[in-house]
Amino acid sequence: EAFSGLVACGGFSYGDVLGAGSGWARSILFNPRLRDQFAAFFARPDAFALGVCNGCQMLSQLKPIIPGADAWPRFRRNRCEQFEARLVNVEILESPSLFFRGMAGSLVPVPVAHGEGRVEFASAEDAATISRQGLAALRYVDHRGQPTDQYPLNPNGSPGGLTGLTTPDGRVTILMPHPERAFRSIQLSYAPPDCARHAEGPWLRFFQNAREWVG
Repeated sequence: EAFSGLVACGGFSYGDVLGAGSGWARSILFNPRLRDQFAAFFARPDAFALGVCNGCQMLSQLKPIIPGADAWPRFRRNRCEQFEARLVNVEILESPSLFFRGMAGSLVPVPVAHGEGRVEFASAEDAATISRQGLAALRYVDHRGQPTDQYPLNPNGSPGGLTGLTTPDGRVTILMPHPERAFRSIQLSYAPPDCARHAEGPWLRFFQNAREWVG
């Protein structure tokens, strides 16, 4: 009740195997007291939540208690059948997410580090719902800025490069890449010269947006 935001981080919970976020999510869903507390938090219009990597897997499985998340997918084993840690390029899509305000259309590099990041929808209807409601927030792109299924530009095989989603009100966002590892330009293995001169990385805006939203 005392918190405005919840951030579920990456960190290889359960070894990032066998449904890495599942144990984390079930420890909430199968405990009536915790489930009620989290459900009340997600329902608050003045609260926000972010899930990154394992936290993305976790929140995707808490969708029964997250308003507007009914059509979210689960995140399965990478199609390459191995852990992937690399710098990839993503496109920020137009979405309601409070984190991505003013960032739509940007093509930016971001680190990934996961073994289970492939989007898998429960049904074609769910995938259509995400598209229709504009809840896709982030996708992998190639060097031409086009969405890609090609490995390793798409490290896990998610269809259409999808790797980030949000809720209709934009308060809860999940994504597989790690923006917290690239909020300074020096954290990137490459940056154009005009960007490399600045201390701030392209992902700092992502966190500033959350701070501004809280007020």
